[in-house]
Amino acid sequence: MGRLNPATAGALSRVYVPNRQSNNVFVIDPESLKVVDRFAVGASPQHVVPSWDLQTLWVANNGDRHAAGSLTPIDPKTGKPGSAVPVEDPYNLYFTPDGRAAIVVAEKQKRLDFRDPHTMALQQSLPTPECSGVNHADFSIDGRFAIFTCEFRGGGLIKVDMVNHKVLGHLNLSRPGMPQDIRIALDGRVFYVADMHADGVFLVDGGAFKEIGFIRTGIGAHGLYPSRDGTKLYVANRGSHSTHGRPHGKGSIAVIDFPTNKVEHLWPIPGGGSPDMGNVSADGKQLWLSGRWDNVVYDIDTTTGAVKTVRVGIEPHGLTVWPQPGRYSLGHTGNMR
Repeated sequence: MGRLNPATAGALSRVYVPNRQSNNVFVIDPESLKVVDRFAVGASPQHVVPSWDLQTLWVANNGDRHAAGSLTPIDPKTGKPGSAVPVEDPYNLYFTPDGRAAIVVAEKQKRLDFRDPHTMALQQSLPTPECSGVNHADFSIDGRFAIFTCEFRGGGLIKVDMVNHKVLGHLNLSRPGMPQDIRIALDGRVFYVADMHADGVFLVDGGAFKEIGFIRTGIGAHGLYPSRDGTKLYVANRGSHSTHGRPHGKGSIAVIDFPTNKVEHLWPIPGGGSPDMGNVSADGKQLWLSGRWDNVVYDIDTTTGAVKTVRVGIEPHGLTVWPQPGRYSLGHTGNMR
């Protein structure tokens, strides 16, 4: 547990926080809990994403009506940004398990763009018209398919063939909602799907592509993060059903026991909050999450649920904790294998 790939040698221990409304990234030293750097990036940065080869952290700048989308590379050895690469509508970013392609999740365009993982040159576009608000993803253990969440118009999921790059099917969940993050269990049998309107996590059999269960976790279930030892799943409940929430909401962290699928703990954010996206530390002792509507980052003790906060920019979103253990990154905020 906590062992790092030699490819991450020399990487600074940092937490990188994209602030969507202030168009910048704050850099936190996790030891001192101090902001040690900040720099401007493109419009509407959504996530900081480790590359498949662990050599680059990409800031996914979604763009807005005034500025086009782009990807800003960060060198994890220096913590400094490089020149942005123009890319249309990069809401989120993943990598195929074989490392041959980056997958830009073009949410507004209802499209998945397969790109060169280094230059980001376009290889192929896959339309996903049945998936309004294509959003987050995770991959089967054998890498042959991925399941993407569809955030808008009643929600649902799509299953995508990673070999032939085609949509295999669409699944409507048992209650119309707003699916957000998705993670596969470590044994590969079940996908967990957080739903912000259903206030919990759906269980989906990926092979059969059918819903098999539901776990209520809290208001606005949003982000999903396995514990470092693989026994728990941390669920960030954002405390709101809205994509434009208010500060000091009823945010909390639910801790699901993987073997039993029971909620063991429910840790509220003291004084209210809006825990959103992030990751666990390399040693598994801290869970770092952005406080989306409170302009802070939460450092949560994974033993006690105690919370420390760090003030950041406006509307922090998909922060990443780096370095992370793993052979390679599948993208998002550090979905490692």
